[in-house]
Amino acid sequence: MMIRSALATLFAIAAVGAGPFASAQETLKFGLAMPLTGSQSSYGRDQIKAAEWGVADINAKGGVNGKKLEMIVLDTQADPTVGISAVNRLVNVDKVPVFVTAWSAVVKAVAPIANREKVLELSIGANAPEISKLGDYVYTAFPLADVDVTALARYTFGKLGKKRVAVMYTNNDSGIEAARLYREVFEKAGGKIVAFEAYDPKATDFTGALLKVRSGNPEMIHVHGLVADIPLVIAQMRQLGMQQRVTTYAVGYNPQVIEKAGKGAEGLIVTSLAPNEQQNKNVGPYLARWKKEENRVPNGLPYTQYLHDAPYIVAALYGYLDKNKLPATGENMRKALLAVKTFDLPMTGKLTVNDDHTVRKPVNLLTVKGGQFVPMATVD
Repeated sequence: MMIRSALATLFAIAAVGAGPFASAQETLKFGLAMPLTGSQSSYGRDQIKAAEWGVADINAKGGVNGKKLEMIVLDTQADPTVGISAVNRLVNVDKVPVFVTAWSAVVKAVAPIANREKVLELSIGANAPEISKLGDYVYTAFPLADVDVTALARYTFGKLGKKRVAVMYTNNDSGIEAARLYREVFEKAGGKIVAFEAYDPKATDFTGALLKVRSGNPEMIHVHGLVADIPLVIAQMRQLGMQQRVTTYAVGYNPQVIEKAGKGAEGLIVTSLAPNEQQNKNVGPYLARWKKEENRVPNGLPYTQYLHDAPYIVAALYGYLDKNKLPATGENMRKALLAVKTFDLPMTGKLTVNDDHTVRKPVNLLTVKGGQFVPMATVD
């Protein structure tokens, strides 16, 4: 028994010295903390499925130098408190060196864990601008609101020629920051915000806020909410006789918005931060896969594209560790991210993580015409 113990110790020391790929570890773990249940689960489940496809495709091609990726998925319910519990488990029980998460409130809530435990946190899908300032171990691999909201506000004033706009926004981290940013950009361009109204994230009656917006007589209305409330806002707006064109950000690029808002969604302008079928040849087969396996298009197509590509980022980081004979720690994952920086991804194309913890992408604008989202413009 003493001989066996000594041999086991020697093997363990040799494995640690050779890095993660020579160890007894059978798979290369990473975490995914997303809403499986709750009001945002239709989004979350589709994003998880897209990430699962990414992992499966990578593993089918041999994984990372023969080692397979293992994605550990835990539910956040898009709730900060639940998110903290999930990430604590990923870090302290599952011992992942890197995890992916989304929803601005969750990303912010779990950031102290990532920084304290020195585990790399990749935000993919959240858009609050301050995410880029949450600490050394928190990076976004998804463009923040200062990319698409800025582009949308400038386009509304400069290309559409609208001088008077009202803003309605959900009173949460994402809505507050993005609405403030829209106002700043639009006013700097020369426009006027004639109403600036917040509403409770759980609200279902928006009459009070809409009446204040109507009194401002805007030419257009920007709504920064969630997929659950944006269709209700639009429907109640039309019921009050408000026929102004509506704009929103990427969350509005969802078939559920059209289904729930009906004809009221006509003319709606949304953003997309991922390439379309014409811009990336891989997107067409990806959509065909959804229609074949799920008999529908995904909820929040651009978000699912980024989540599909998240495992490819993780695989590239593990590849860097292997090449440099480094153990799989959060510190080394961060070192790998800073070294690799630029990734060529199947669904979203070239993505560069900047020194300020942000990424930049062209902004596609789409509008609803005949009950369908159709391309409108691309803004760099």
